[in-house]
Amino acid sequence: MNTTWIIVAVVAVLLLALLALVLGLQLRRKRRISLSKPAERRELTREERSGDYQAGTGFSFTEGGGTATAAPPKEPLPRVAPTEPPTPPVALPEPVAVPEPVAVPEPVTAPEPEPAPGPGEDTVVAPPAPVKPAERIDPSAGRLDRLRGRLARSQSTVGQGLLGLLGAGDLDEEAWEEIEDTLIMADLGSTVTQRVVDRLREDIATRQVRTEAEVRDLLRQVLVDNLHPEYDRSLRALPSDGTPAVLLVVGVNGTGKTTTTGKLARVLVADGRRILLGAADTFRAAAADQLQTWGERVGAEVVRGKEGADPASVAFDAVARGVATGVDAVLVDTAGRLHTKTGLMDELGKVKRVVEKKTPVDEVLLVIDATTGQNGLMQARVFKEVVDITGVVLTKLDGTAKGGIVFQVQHELGVPVKLVGLGEGADDLAPFTPEAFVDALLGV
Repeated sequence: MNTTWIIVAVVAVLLLALLALVLGLQLRRKRRISLSKPAERRELTREERSGDYQAGTGFSFTEGGGTATAAPPKEPLPRVAPTEPPTPPVALPEPVAVPEPVAVPEPVTAPEPEPAPGPGEDTVVAPPAPVKPAERIDPSAGRLDRLRGRLARSQSTVGQGLLGLLGAGDLDEEAWEEIEDTLIMADLGSTVTQRVVDRLREDIATRQVRTEAEVRDLLRQVLVDNLHPEYDRSLRALPSDGTPAVLLVVGVNGTGKTTTTGKLARVLVADGRRILLGAADTFRAAAADQLQTWGERVGAEVVRGKEGADPASVAFDAVARGVATGVDAVLVDTAGRLHTKTGLMDELGKVKRVVEKKTPVDEVLLVIDATTGQNGLMQARVFKEVVDITGVVLTKLDGTAKGGIVFQVQHELGVPVKLVGLGEGADDLAPFTPEAFVDALLGV
């Protein structure tokens, strides 16, 4: 009798083990997605391998505050010389000296907003720039079509890697882990990576995606959606209520902050705008000289301070000068202060507060080196806490960057990437559009 029960128990165990094996195989088959064999790949052309990033539209500008629609552009260059050329502020009301900046880290009392002060004793107004730019500036709408081959390495890292894995055949757990690793290595970050992978797995299964072309289309849509195409990426760089738009450009040393300020000035001048540059990076004499050169090239006046002058005072004088002369926009290049220096970060906050005693700051653009990865993201977090970033400019996105930092910056900050630097040329600054960026990554 005992032997019979033992035999029955053994048989039952074997049947249960066999049933579990069958169910496991069926579950694995369900989780594995088999794609049809892709057609034989043709050799890509040089332009296709390069990514061929082309922004679909030109730069979009709105009035200060970002609520009004963009004003119609003024007359394109060359402009007609005004009857009275720009002169130093002798015709302004009697200058009132800006209070001497205090040495302690506490914020100084901002100057009285009225009457409009002239330059402080530590601030000098550069000699009037020529009315016309010293060199030809290509229109912003046309230059974008010539920005080719800037995302070659990003494409090979992200686009070709993902398409190779997704189009290889069966997508089992090991394949999905490789896809996750590829996205993380491309600097998308763990959170964004998980969202992308979960969306891909769900949509491939529910939509019955089976061909390589369908996979490519789905991947493109998922990546575009994770770049938040609904964000407003227009630049608030047009005057409002008779006062110029004020844009602060911030970031650490070496990110291309001053160069970005100069390139943005070229874009605005090419659009027929009159601008003024403020060289508030008084800790690095070369920064003011560099901005002065950009001003001469585009025909813009430059307000700069003596080396070591108070940056907030120089920024205030630049904005006051811009209000008095009726320019369309004032671009202020701030010091490339290290995000690890608390005192310097406090000073950057003071610059914004002092400027706002005269007129609101419409844009605070944070310039990030796209090659720095997580370090750039850490910088972004700290700067956002200090000056309330309104937009991000990613520089050096022309071959050495992985590209995924674009996704992570927007996810972490909730702030749109508005501009990308795609090279070292004077006109290699482009508006960021999610669709064009993803197409460049995937080689579409």
